[in-house]
Amino acid sequence: MRLFSSLFSKKSTPDAQPVVIVSGLPRSGTSMMMKMLEAGGMDLVIDGMRVADEDNPKGYYEFERVKQLDKGDVAWVADARGKAVKVISALLEHLPPEYEYKVLFMNRKMPEVLASQRKMLARRGERSDISDERLAGLLRKHVNQVKLWLAQQPNFEMLDLDYNAMLADPEPWVERINAFLGGELNARAMAEVVDPALYRNRAEA
Repeated sequence: MRLFSSLFSKKSTPDAQPVVIVSGLPRSGTSMMMKMLEAGGMDLVIDGMRVADEDNPKGYYEFERVKQLDKGDVAWVADARGKAVKVISALLEHLPPEYEYKVLFMNRKMPEVLASQRKMLARRGERSDISDERLAGLLRKHVNQVKLWLAQQPNFEMLDLDYNAMLADPEPWVERINAFLGGELNARAMAEVVDPALYRNRAEA
């Protein structure tokens, strides 16, 4: 991957650039978005420790240290400026406040998120005793709280993205993402990443 250094101006240094955060609930399309940014020419913060599998056949695009944000492991964030990293919504509040962030927040139909999460748990031999109705309510409340928190942070800027709409017609969404991040990504390459064949666990209309 080449260094992507044009989030703002070509004169900006890495220290002056924001960290691009791909966020949302687990199973909301964050891995697809990371792959889109990679295709567009952006450097990613990933380690490859979690390999592709049946749940994510094109890879997870994760960085394991992100999972330790709530335990104070934030030293890596300084080197993430000008790059993209995946951070689930529950960990956003633990990002250090001294940096600027641009958040691409993935939204997906809740029944699809729940179905995908339960299938993943089943493959691992795990299960959840919480009903879909109760879990959906908890997750919606969580998302609302996270977005309210983001709106109150002076160093966070968020772009809401619709996973379902993006799969149906990626071009306008790619244009919004590109504009949000400075306008110099390869939009055509990003749109080509969107693969409806991977659109499983569809919600009924």
